[in-house]
Parts: sequence; structure tokens; C-alpha cells
Amino acid sequence: MYTPAAYLEERPRIIHQAMRAWSFATLVSTGADGPVATHLPMLVDERPDAPPRLVTHMARNNEQWRHFIGGETPALAIFQGPHAFISPSWYEDRMTFPTWNYAAIHGIGRPRLVEEPEEILAVLRRTVALWDTPLGGPWSFATMPDELILPRLERIVALDMPLDRVEAKFKLNQDKTAADRAGVIAALDAAGDDQARAMAAMLRAFETEGADAPGGATLSGR
Repeated sequence: MYTPAAYLEERPRIIHQAMRAWSFATLVSTGADGPVATHLPMLVDERPDAPPRLVTHMARNNEQWRHFIGGETPALAIFQGPHAFISPSWYEDRMTFPTWNYAAIHGIGRPRLVEEPEEILAVLRRTVALWDTPLGGPWSFATMPDELILPRLERIVALDMPLDRVEAKFKLNQDKTAADRAGVIAALDAAGDDQARAMAAMLRAFETEGADAPGGATLSGR
């Protein structure tokens, strides 16, 4: 990913926090059928002294999983954060051009195919625990009967993807003055769409907290 030095983010804590906040990622790989992309919820597991690993699952009818037989095919996981068009009208110094602010993280690794039913079930349990259980609704995965769960396990595969490297780009007007960034934040706050307000929240967090936003909710703009 092309990343000028001003926009490079290298702190593991901030990167991992953002990956969890933007966890519905795009998995890209190339096989004999050409490049393929699938949009998947990613579990992010940190590893000591190494980039994290990603765990996810996909439908067996999705032919992309065949790219990963043997565990040698590289893949790219793209995590997309807030983004917004930036107008020079919002700067004090308007002798410049429009741009686009955004935050993105690329994880590169070689996914391992997981086909054992018990391992797939463990991935599903983790996924439900992370996203559904906190909602507190009346549905519970634990109460689902085996006659419904077991056929589903046959229709999906899981992927375990240790990352070889992670690239993070947070383009947040770092090359502008504090006054120009303040103008951008004010304009985005006043906008009517969620993406603009999410970018304003991210800009404000990095502006007021020394580019060290402490929580995923801050990074995600929620």
C-alpha cells in the first residue's frame, strides 16, 4: 500500500484496536480463476512478538476457499476505516486542492484451511460470542439443536491466517496546520452523513490525544 511517511501508523496497539473496530474485512486472493474477493467478519488474535492472526469462515459454495488448499497461497485482508472527501474551502490556506481522508489496514498472510467440524464449531462459537452475545437477545447459540448445527458445519469452512506483515495508513491531514485540521473537523461534524462524522471523530481523537486514541469506539467513530 502506498503510504507517505506522514500517514504511516506503526504502533501495534493502535493497529490491532482499529482492526477489531473495522472487523468486517475484505479477503482478496488470486487463483487459476483470477483475483477473487470475499467480505468476511474477522476475529483478530494477537501474537507475542509477531503480527496478529485472523480467523474467519466462509460458505463452502464460495470457490475462493479452494485457493487455500495446501496453505501456500498468499492473501490480502483489507480493513477499511472512516473516509471522507476534504474540501480546500475548510482550510485557512486554500492554495491547494481537494483530497480524501481515510484509514485502511492491510494484512498479508497465507490462510490455512480449517475443515474439521469441531474446529469450525469453535470459530462459530467465538464469532457469536463476540458479536451476538453482547446484544442480549433471546436467541442463544447454545440452545440450537445438533440437527441444525451439524448440517451447517458441512456447508462452511474456516480459515486461520497468521499475518506475515501488516501495513496501516491513517491519512488524517497530518501534513496540514492545526488550524486547517480544526477547519476540517468542524466541517465534517456539520455534515449530514455518518462517514463524515466518523472521520471527524477520528481526527479529533488523534488531534486531542496525541494521535493515541485509546478505544475502538473512538477509532470507529461510534
